[in-house]
Amino acid sequence: MGFEYELLQQQDSSERTQPPAGARRKGTKGSSGGVAGSNLRFSFICLVISASLLIFLLGAYTDSFHPIIDGIAGKLGYHEKIYAVVIDAGSTGSRVLAFEFHHGYLDGRLVLDYELFEQSKPGLSAFAERPEDGAASIGKLLDRAKTVVPQDKLSQTPLVLKATAGLRLLKPAQAEALLVACRQLFRTSGFLVNEQAVEIMDGTDEGIFSWFTVNFLLGKLTGRNTVAALDLGGGSTQVTFAPKDVSQTPLYKDYMHRVPTFSSYVEVFTNSYLGAGLHAIRHAVFTYRAAENATKLTSECVNPIIRDKLFRYGTGQYHISGADNPKATAENPVVDYELCATIVKQKLLPTLKPKPVTLKQHEISAFSYFFDRAIETGLVDPMQGGETTVGEFVSKSREVCAEANADQPFMCVDLVFISTLLEEGYGLKAKTPLKLYKKIDGHEISWALGCAYNILTSRENAMKHK
Repeated sequence: MGFEYELLQQQDSSERTQPPAGARRKGTKGSSGGVAGSNLRFSFICLVISASLLIFLLGAYTDSFHPIIDGIAGKLGYHEKIYAVVIDAGSTGSRVLAFEFHHGYLDGRLVLDYELFEQSKPGLSAFAERPEDGAASIGKLLDRAKTVVPQDKLSQTPLVLKATAGLRLLKPAQAEALLVACRQLFRTSGFLVNEQAVEIMDGTDEGIFSWFTVNFLLGKLTGRNTVAALDLGGGSTQVTFAPKDVSQTPLYKDYMHRVPTFSSYVEVFTNSYLGAGLHAIRHAVFTYRAAENATKLTSECVNPIIRDKLFRYGTGQYHISGADNPKATAENPVVDYELCATIVKQKLLPTLKPKPVTLKQHEISAFSYFFDRAIETGLVDPMQGGETTVGEFVSKSREVCAEANADQPFMCVDLVFISTLLEEGYGLKAKTPLKLYKKIDGHEISWALGCAYNILTSRENAMKHK
């Protein structure tokens, strides 16, 4: 890196202008002491300025010039491509993400170059009675990943499948049968796999990997101002952030985790609230006061004009109709908002322990179903995402519940749930801004990126210590 700084030197006393011969020198001792002191102070100031400039430029060099140098190195062919493939077996669908990385030329950190994102529906849990068919649906996604990973790199490319809340909610025997079928598929895939390649992912990892992904793509992992990550899936929801002062909240103690970043660690709070996902809450609300095993259901959170709309949850299929209520008329059919909100609170709030009481101190990024419902109701731009507020989610929920819309029969209950989750569950104020993303710089917001990064760096660290 070579930044050289030279301190200004004062002229030697022999080179200074001499006084006329015989001239009387007054206060010689005091004068020379004053000049020497001034010179010393000047030299010290120059040293401080130079050191400060060096620190600043080194930081700028790493953060700003690193991509430039790295780009040049790539064009000259100095980058060796590294790949990882992650299958996200979610509750409502399965997704494959195939990542292409290289090591940064200057600091060796992993740099993301490209990703493939493909998805299929229904989710793996829908094949609970047909595990081989479930594995076949994953096989089609693996075929897509092989279009990204070169043939000669397959055996060096780690492949993992992480199932989330959908499989957690199945009977253990059903979930295990699906995992066994996928393990058999993986053994003949040609990818690098191990005994832990197919598993149900812990909710803690899901939250941490999502937080890492967002901050990685926003370029915030090198600083102290990381953002909070809110991920809303079908069966669960995750909240992850780095508390400013952990001592404020002793209840966080059992939920704190040390997350490695590029050159250090960050202590984060994370929790996965099982049963507080969008589809899980729908199911809880729709079956409120219903007879056991009933599949034809009537709900106060669905507009009265809706009749027998299909709703799938896990292995079950339900037909949902809207309930009549005193506020609805033939000319103006509406949902009784207050009654619906009461039912949602009753089903949601008991699942949210511990409450993330200091979340409001952070900049917040939200994605997955938060983003989907925001774009479907016009809260943010469908292509770019954008910023909204908790209050705007609440206002939109009231607006949607007052409309009869057969094309979005469950939007009312979804927005009431999201509003209640943010406002009462997480304790956010109406003015709290929410940045909603689907992609950042063209890359999908998914825990899968954090998972892939963790697999590759862990593997490289293990090889270094052999």
